[in-house]
Amino acid sequence: MKKCIAEFIGTMTLVLIGCGTAMLVGCDAANGSGYLLTALAFGLTIVGMAYCVGNISGCHINPAVSLGVLMSGGMTFSEFLGYAVSQCLGALAGSGLLKAIFSLGDVTDMTGGGKGLGTNGLGGVHDSAAAGLLVECLLTFIFVLTILGVTSKKAKHGSFGGIVIGFTLVLVHILGIGLTGTSVNPARSFGPAVVAAICDNSVPLSQLWVFIVGPFAGAALAAVTYKYLEAPEKNK
Repeated sequence: MKKCIAEFIGTMTLVLIGCGTAMLVGCDAANGSGYLLTALAFGLTIVGMAYCVGNISGCHINPAVSLGVLMSGGMTFSEFLGYAVSQCLGALAGSGLLKAIFSLGDVTDMTGGGKGLGTNGLGGVHDSAAAGLLVECLLTFIFVLTILGVTSKKAKHGSFGGIVIGFTLVLVHILGIGLTGTSVNPARSFGPAVVAAICDNSVPLSQLWVFIVGPFAGAALAAVTYKYLEAPEKNK
């Protein structure tokens, strides 16, 4: 239960700070500072949460990461389900807090005219679901592969693992923001999309599946790849 609470808090914080920053500064390609600020907000939140709840739950705060850990033998299926549910609930809570802050404070949401809540979309890839899936799969593959490497028993990064993981998230955001808004995290996409749809019926959920399927596929590929790379060479 404590692990699930930690995952709830971590994911809520990620959505609150990451999506909240995107809402404030916007993510237009012409505005490079908005790009970097949003990328740093997501990455630095991971760094902070890694040293806050990492010793309790491992700081997955992402169902795709939990899937990679599951496939690598680091957790049971029941633990995975508990983590995934807690992460999605945390994302909903973070999105709800953002809606309250921006509505009560009458603050303009630069990502959706007051309605977007930092939701992901396919505008950067011209509404191509195939391109969006490919982007999310590749970026999640890189992110989860890094996590599996950093957290491996063979890793020698000491206490710097959280920093490496956080800045890898910054890295994938720098490329992905202009294409899909960068999800690499089904919960991060689920929370804002659902709350935005509930609060404003004009916000569709038709693209949400891309940001669930893509990250899960990338995480599964990363787990299989890392398991192969880490396995000892067979004697010839």
